[in-house]
Amino acid sequence: MSDAASPIEQVLLPPTRDLGDGFRVRRALPARERRTIGPFVFFDQMGPTDFAAGNGLDVRPHPHIGLATMTYLFEGEILHRDSLGNAQLIQPGEVNWMVAGRGIVHSERTPAALRTAPARLSGIQMWVGLPQAEEQRPASFAHHAAATLPQLEHGGVRLRLIAGTFQGARAPVETLSPIFFVDARLQPGARLRLTPEHPERALYVSHGTAWIDGQAFEAGRMLVARAGLTVEVEARADARLLLLGGAPLDGPRYLWWNFVASERGALERAAEGWRSGRFPGVPGDDEFIPLPDTPLPVGVAEPCRPVSYP
Repeated sequence: MSDAASPIEQVLLPPTRDLGDGFRVRRALPARERRTIGPFVFFDQMGPTDFAAGNGLDVRPHPHIGLATMTYLFEGEILHRDSLGNAQLIQPGEVNWMVAGRGIVHSERTPAALRTAPARLSGIQMWVGLPQAEEQRPASFAHHAAATLPQLEHGGVRLRLIAGTFQGARAPVETLSPIFFVDARLQPGARLRLTPEHPERALYVSHGTAWIDGQAFEAGRMLVARAGLTVEVEARADARLLLLGGAPLDGPRYLWWNFVASERGALERAAEGWRSGRFPGVPGDDEFIPLPDTPLPVGVAEPCRPVSYP
Protein backbone atom coordinates (compact mmCIF):
# COMPACT_ATOMS: atom_id res chain seq x y z
CA MET A 1 0.00 0.00 0.00
CA SER A 2 1.34 3.46 -0.91
CA ASP A 3 -1.59 5.61 0.26
CA ALA A 4 -0.25 7.69 3.15
CA ALA A 5 -3.70 7.61 4.77
CA SER A 6 -3.72 3.82 4.90
CA PRO A 7 -2.92 2.27 8.29
CA ILE A 8 -0.85 -0.41 6.50
CA GLU A 9 2.54 0.77 5.26
CA GLN A 10 3.90 -2.50 3.85
CA VAL A 11 2.62 -5.96 2.98
CA LEU A 12 5.24 -8.71 3.17
CA LEU A 13 4.52 -12.01 1.43
CA PRO A 14 7.04 -14.52 2.79
CA PRO A 15 8.00 -17.48 0.61
CA THR A 16 7.40 -21.02 1.80
CA ARG A 17 10.54 -23.11 2.18
CA ASP A 18 10.77 -26.88 2.54
CA LEU A 19 13.63 -27.59 4.91
CA GLY A 20 13.52 -31.35 4.52
CA ASP A 21 11.19 -34.24 5.39
CA GLY A 22 8.23 -32.05 4.39
CA PHE A 23 8.95 -29.52 7.16
CA ARG A 24 7.85 -26.17 5.75
CA VAL A 25 8.33 -22.62 7.05
CA ARG A 26 7.22 -19.17 5.96
CA ARG A 27 9.99 -16.70 6.80
CA ALA A 28 8.48 -13.23 7.14
CA LEU A 29 11.56 -11.63 8.71
CA PRO A 30 14.13 -10.72 7.66
CA ALA A 31 12.72 -9.64 4.30
CA ARG A 32 14.31 -7.64 1.54
CA GLU A 33 11.65 -4.97 2.05
CA ARG A 34 11.87 -4.96 5.84
CA ARG A 35 14.62 -6.33 8.07
CA THR A 36 13.14 -5.67 11.53
CA ILE A 37 9.90 -4.79 13.30
CA GLY A 38 10.65 -3.33 16.69
CA PRO A 39 13.39 -5.60 18.06
CA PHE A 40 12.15 -8.64 16.07
CA VAL A 41 14.84 -9.68 13.58
CA PHE A 42 13.46 -13.10 12.58
CA PHE A 43 9.96 -14.55 12.23
CA ASP A 44 9.14 -18.04 10.99
CA GLN A 45 5.76 -19.71 10.78
CA MET A 46 6.51 -23.43 11.16
CA GLY A 47 4.22 -25.81 9.31
CA PRO A 48 1.63 -27.09 9.59
CA THR A 49 3.63 -30.23 8.89
CA ASP A 50 2.31 -33.78 9.17
CA PHE A 51 4.97 -36.29 10.19
CA ALA A 52 4.57 -39.99 9.53
CA ALA A 53 5.07 -42.40 12.42
CA GLY A 54 8.76 -42.68 13.23
CA ASN A 55 9.56 -39.18 11.94
CA GLY A 56 9.57 -35.74 13.49
CA LEU A 57 11.38 -32.44 13.87
CA ASP A 58 15.13 -32.82 14.40
CA VAL A 59 16.92 -29.49 14.77
CA ARG A 60 20.36 -30.61 15.92
CA PRO A 61 22.37 -28.58 18.46
CA HIS A 62 23.39 -25.18 17.11
CA PRO A 63 24.67 -21.94 18.71
CA HIS A 64 23.21 -18.45 19.16
CA ILE A 65 24.60 -15.11 20.32
CA GLY A 66 23.13 -11.63 20.75
CA LEU A 67 19.45 -12.56 20.61
CA ALA A 68 16.53 -14.11 22.45
CA THR A 69 14.49 -16.87 20.83
CA MET A 70 10.76 -17.11 21.44
CA THR A 71 8.91 -20.32 20.49
CA TYR A 72 5.11 -20.55 20.50
CA LEU A 73 3.17 -23.56 19.20
CA PHE A 74 -0.30 -23.98 17.73
CA GLU A 75 -0.12 -27.80 17.42
CA GLY A 76 2.27 -30.54 18.46
CA GLU A 77 5.13 -30.64 20.93
CA ILE A 78 8.85 -29.83 20.84
CA LEU A 79 11.52 -30.92 23.30
CA HIS A 80 14.01 -28.12 23.92
CA ARG A 81 17.46 -28.98 25.29
CA ASP A 82 20.27 -26.49 25.85
CA SER A 83 23.85 -26.15 27.05
CA LEU A 84 22.66 -24.83 30.42
CA GLY A 85 21.24 -28.28 31.12
CA ASN A 86 17.58 -27.40 30.54
CA ALA A 87 15.27 -30.02 29.01
CA GLN A 88 11.80 -28.55 28.51
CA LEU A 89 8.79 -29.81 26.59
CA ILE A 90 6.75 -27.02 24.98
CA GLN A 91 3.10 -27.55 24.10
CA PRO A 92 0.48 -25.35 22.37
CA GLY A 93 -0.25 -22.04 24.12
CA GLU A 94 3.01 -22.08 26.08
CA VAL A 95 6.14 -20.02 25.44
CA ASN A 96 9.85 -20.83 25.58
CA TRP A 97 12.06 -17.74 26.02
CA MET A 98 15.80 -18.33 25.61
CA VAL A 99 18.26 -15.47 25.96
CA ALA A 100 21.49 -16.33 24.14
CA GLY A 101 23.50 -13.35 25.35
CA ARG A 102 27.19 -14.11 24.84
CA GLY A 103 26.44 -17.67 23.78
CA ILE A 104 24.21 -20.73 24.14
CA VAL A 105 23.65 -23.99 22.24
CA HIS A 106 20.29 -25.74 21.94
CA SER A 107 18.40 -28.41 20.04
CA GLU A 108 14.71 -28.77 19.18
CA ARG A 109 13.23 -32.19 18.49
CA THR A 110 9.94 -34.05 18.40
CA PRO A 111 9.77 -36.10 21.63
CA ALA A 112 10.29 -39.85 21.23
CA ALA A 113 6.83 -40.57 22.65
CA LEU A 114 5.16 -38.69 19.78
CA ARG A 115 7.06 -40.56 17.07
CA THR A 116 5.15 -43.79 17.62
CA ALA A 117 2.20 -42.41 15.61
CA PRO A 118 1.60 -39.72 12.96
CA ALA A 119 1.90 -36.21 14.42
CA ARG A 120 1.32 -32.63 13.31
CA LEU A 121 3.47 -29.61 14.20
CA SER A 122 2.77 -25.92 13.67
CA GLY A 123 3.74 -22.73 15.42
CA ILE A 124 5.95 -19.68 15.42
CA GLN A 125 9.61 -19.09 16.20
CA MET A 126 11.00 -15.58 16.52
CA TRP A 127 14.33 -13.98 17.32
CA VAL A 128 14.50 -10.73 19.26
CA GLY A 129 17.66 -8.66 18.99
CA LEU A 130 19.10 -7.73 22.38
CA PRO A 131 19.99 -4.15 23.36
CA GLN A 132 23.70 -3.50 22.83
CA ALA A 133 24.27 -3.36 26.59
CA GLU A 134 22.80 -6.87 26.96
CA GLU A 135 24.56 -8.67 24.10
CA GLN A 136 27.22 -10.09 26.43
CA ARG A 137 24.92 -11.05 29.30
CA PRO A 138 24.96 -14.65 30.57
CA ALA A 139 22.63 -17.01 28.73
CA SER A 140 19.31 -17.97 30.35
CA PHE A 141 16.14 -19.93 29.64
CA ALA A 142 12.56 -19.66 30.90
CA HIS A 143 9.35 -21.57 30.16
CA HIS A 144 5.89 -20.14 30.82
CA ALA A 145 2.77 -22.31 30.90
CA ALA A 146 -0.34 -21.17 29.04
CA ALA A 147 -2.22 -20.56 32.31
CA THR A 148 0.33 -17.91 33.35
CA LEU A 149 -0.14 -15.78 30.22
CA PRO A 150 -2.72 -12.95 30.37
CA GLN A 151 -5.89 -13.40 28.32
CA LEU A 152 -8.26 -10.63 27.24
CA GLU A 153 -11.70 -11.13 25.66
CA HIS A 154 -14.10 -8.64 24.16
CA GLY A 155 -16.61 -8.62 21.30
CA GLY A 156 -15.66 -11.96 19.79
CA VAL A 157 -11.91 -11.29 20.12
CA ARG A 158 -9.76 -13.50 22.35
CA LEU A 159 -6.22 -12.28 23.01
CA ARG A 160 -3.35 -14.14 24.69
CA LEU A 161 -0.41 -11.90 25.57
CA ILE A 162 2.73 -13.96 25.04
CA ALA A 163 5.39 -11.35 25.78
CA GLY A 164 5.66 -7.68 26.72
CA THR A 165 2.80 -5.25 27.30
CA PHE A 166 -0.51 -4.76 25.50
CA GLN A 167 -3.72 -2.92 26.38
CA GLY A 168 -2.68 -2.52 30.01
CA ALA A 169 -1.67 -6.17 30.50
CA ARG A 170 1.87 -7.49 31.03
CA ALA A 171 3.17 -10.99 30.29
CA PRO A 172 5.48 -12.73 32.77
CA VAL A 173 8.27 -13.19 30.21
CA GLU A 174 11.19 -11.01 31.34
CA THR A 175 12.08 -9.19 28.14
CA LEU A 176 15.05 -6.83 27.91
CA SER A 177 13.45 -4.09 25.80
CA PRO A 178 9.92 -2.73 25.14
CA ILE A 179 8.11 -5.39 23.11
CA PHE A 180 4.77 -7.08 22.52
CA PHE A 181 3.64 -10.35 21.00
CA VAL A 182 -0.05 -11.32 21.02
CA ASP A 183 -2.01 -14.32 19.73
CA ALA A 184 -5.41 -12.95 18.59
CA ARG A 185 -8.35 -15.16 17.62
CA LEU A 186 -11.36 -13.49 16.02
CA GLN A 187 -14.85 -14.89 15.56
CA PRO A 188 -16.96 -13.97 12.50
CA GLY A 189 -17.97 -10.31 12.72
CA ALA A 190 -15.39 -9.44 15.40
CA ARG A 191 -13.26 -6.32 15.20
CA LEU A 192 -9.78 -5.72 16.60
CA ARG A 193 -8.07 -2.33 17.06
CA LEU A 194 -4.29 -2.15 17.07
CA THR A 195 -3.49 1.29 18.50
CA PRO A 196 -0.12 3.11 18.31
CA GLU A 197 0.77 1.88 21.80
CA HIS A 198 4.19 0.76 20.53
CA PRO A 199 6.42 2.62 18.03
CA GLU A 200 6.66 -0.25 15.52
CA ARG A 201 3.87 -2.78 14.94
CA ALA A 202 2.84 -5.52 12.56
CA LEU A 203 0.08 -8.09 12.14
CA TYR A 204 0.78 -11.55 10.77
CA VAL A 205 -2.27 -13.32 9.33
CA SER A 206 -1.79 -16.88 10.53
CA HIS A 207 -5.20 -18.36 9.63
CA GLY A 208 -8.20 -17.02 7.79
CA THR A 209 -8.52 -13.53 6.34
CA ALA A 210 -8.06 -10.05 7.83
CA TRP A 211 -10.16 -7.22 6.42
CA ILE A 212 -8.70 -3.72 6.74
CA ASP A 213 -10.34 -0.69 5.10
CA GLY A 214 -12.36 -3.04 2.91
CA GLN A 215 -9.31 -4.93 1.62
CA ALA A 216 -8.80 -8.65 2.28
CA PHE A 217 -5.43 -9.97 3.44
CA GLU A 218 -5.11 -13.74 3.27
CA ALA A 219 -3.11 -16.02 5.56
CA GLY A 220 0.67 -15.82 5.24
CA ARG A 221 0.86 -12.02 4.97
CA MET A 222 2.83 -9.79 7.33
CA LEU A 223 1.15 -6.38 7.50
CA VAL A 224 3.39 -3.57 8.76
CA ALA A 225 1.40 -0.81 10.46
CA ARG A 226 2.03 2.83 9.63
CA ALA A 227 3.51 4.77 12.54
CA GLY A 228 0.97 6.69 14.59
CA LEU A 229 -2.15 5.21 12.97
CA THR A 230 -4.66 2.78 14.48
CA VAL A 231 -5.30 -0.38 12.48
CA GLU A 232 -8.87 -1.69 12.60
CA VAL A 233 -9.22 -5.33 11.58
CA GLU A 234 -12.51 -7.06 10.76
CA ALA A 235 -13.01 -10.82 10.61
CA ARG A 236 -15.83 -12.04 8.35
CA ALA A 237 -15.01 -15.65 9.28
CA ASP A 238 -12.82 -17.23 11.95
CA ALA A 239 -9.32 -15.73 11.82
CA ARG A 240 -6.10 -15.87 13.79
CA LEU A 241 -3.62 -13.00 13.84
CA LEU A 242 -0.28 -12.54 15.55
CA LEU A 243 0.48 -9.00 16.68
CA LEU A 244 4.08 -8.01 17.27
CA GLY A 245 6.48 -5.13 17.58
CA GLY A 246 7.96 -2.75 20.11
CA ALA A 247 10.74 -0.21 20.30
CA PRO A 248 13.29 -0.32 17.46
CA LEU A 249 16.76 -1.67 18.14
CA ASP A 250 19.35 0.78 19.45
CA GLY A 251 21.41 0.73 16.28
CA PRO A 252 21.95 -1.53 13.26
CA ARG A 253 22.58 -5.26 13.59
CA TYR A 254 24.55 -7.85 11.68
CA LEU A 255 22.68 -11.12 11.25
CA TRP A 256 24.44 -14.19 9.91
CA TRP A 257 23.50 -17.85 10.39
CA ASN A 258 22.22 -18.08 13.99
CA PHE A 259 24.14 -15.05 15.23
CA VAL A 260 23.03 -11.46 15.81
CA ALA A 261 25.43 -8.70 16.84
CA SER A 262 25.92 -4.95 16.72
CA GLU A 263 29.50 -5.36 15.44
CA ARG A 264 30.87 -7.72 12.80
CA GLY A 265 33.74 -8.93 14.94
CA ALA A 266 31.31 -10.68 17.27
CA LEU A 267 30.06 -12.78 14.35
CA GLU A 268 33.62 -13.72 13.41
CA ARG A 269 34.47 -14.73 16.97
CA ALA A 270 31.27 -16.77 17.30
CA ALA A 271 31.88 -18.52 13.97
CA GLU A 272 35.43 -19.42 14.96
CA GLY A 273 34.22 -20.54 18.39
CA TRP A 274 31.71 -22.95 16.85
CA ARG A 275 34.22 -24.18 14.28
CA SER A 276 36.84 -24.91 16.95
CA GLY A 277 34.45 -26.45 19.48
CA ARG A 278 34.64 -23.72 22.12
CA PHE A 279 30.87 -23.54 22.63
CA PRO A 280 29.49 -25.80 25.39
CA GLY A 281 27.63 -28.95 24.42
CA VAL A 282 24.00 -29.94 25.00
CA PRO A 283 23.68 -32.70 27.61
CA GLY A 284 21.95 -35.72 26.12
CA ASP A 285 22.30 -34.54 22.50
CA ASP A 286 25.69 -35.14 20.87
CA GLU A 287 24.88 -34.16 17.27
CA PHE A 288 25.47 -30.68 15.84
CA ILE A 289 24.82 -28.46 12.82
CA PRO A 290 28.09 -27.54 11.07
CA LEU A 291 29.01 -23.95 10.32
CA PRO A 292 27.60 -22.98 6.87
CA ASP A 293 29.80 -22.10 3.91
CA THR A 294 28.03 -18.78 3.25
CA PRO A 295 30.35 -15.79 3.81
CA LEU A 296 29.90 -13.40 6.70
CA PRO A 297 28.24 -10.10 5.70
CA VAL A 298 30.54 -7.22 4.81
CA GLY A 299 28.04 -4.59 5.94
CA VAL A 300 24.84 -4.27 7.90
CA ALA A 301 22.88 -3.68 4.68
CA GLU A 302 23.86 -7.10 3.33
CA PRO A 303 21.01 -9.62 2.95
CA CYS A 304 20.53 -11.70 6.10
CA ARG A 305 21.07 -15.43 5.77
CA PRO A 306 19.84 -16.99 9.01
CA VAL A 307 19.63 -20.77 9.20
CA SER A 308 17.80 -22.07 12.25
CA TYR A 309 16.86 -25.49 10.89
CA PRO A 310 18.84 -28.33 9.30
